[in-house]
Amino acid sequence: MTPSVALVCTAATSTSARSGGPLLDLESFARTCQLHPDMVRRLVALGLLEAATGAAGELLLAPSQLAAAARLQRLRAGLGLNYAALGLVVDLLDRVALLEAALRRSPTGGRPWT
Repeated sequence: MTPSVALVCTAATSTSARSGGPLLDLESFARTCQLHPDMVRRLVALGLLEAATGAAGELLLAPSQLAAAARLQRLRAGLGLNYAALGLVVDLLDRVALLEAALRRSPTGGRPWT
């Protein structure tokens, strides 16, 4: 994937996810992120993207998943990670973000306690 692909998903996220818009069908989501629908299905099957199932059994994705798809594209392109490793790296990055946020909220303000 090229960097411009990630930018497409990021740009779409900044307007759609904030408004909490309706769920996107598989084709709309894939078109917005410039991913093949089969790739989106694979990412959902691997648990890398969260999706709901509609009444007719079709995949529906929240606009907030556009940012997750862009992140996965950047990691895959930039680091050359396989799909199994993407889940691990995303989990670790999320954990680091949580720990950094907790450190900033700590009474020492992130300064060493010694």
